[in-house]
Amino acid sequence: TLFQVWMVGSSNFGAATLGLWQMCNKSCTELVVKSDDEASLKTVQAFMILSIIFSVIALIMFIVQLFTLEKGKRFYITGAFMLVCWLCILIGVSIYTARFTGQIPLSTNTHHGYCFILAWICFCFSFIIGILYLVLRKK
Repeated sequence: TLFQVWMVGSSNFGAATLGLWQMCNKSCTELVVKSDDEASLKTVQAFMILSIIFSVIALIMFIVQLFTLEKGKRFYITGAFMLVCWLCILIGVSIYTARFTGQIPLSTNTHHGYCFILAWICFCFSFIIGILYLVLRKK
């Protein structure tokens, strides 16, 4: 299974981790959220999946444009897909930050996990790469 650590906390049973789909303590169970937060969680899940899809499309378009573009042309399509990926990451991680930070049931001393930090790093890099593709020319 895919193991994700978006939030980490301490509980009486040891370290508890919270992902987008599962909560793990000694064993992993499906993530249960309050009914008020369910739509927010589904939105975060959807935008994070969309960001992966758009980044893969951008990679495929880069390879296609690399071999089909004439010299001096720019990678506009690839850049546009990377900026859409950037926007999806921004929306997903921002909603997660606003709604779910520090919310691990029965846990204290909560902090962000490595997947949350990697998502913000990907946010920065996808923006930089998107802009670079828009100004990059094939030589």
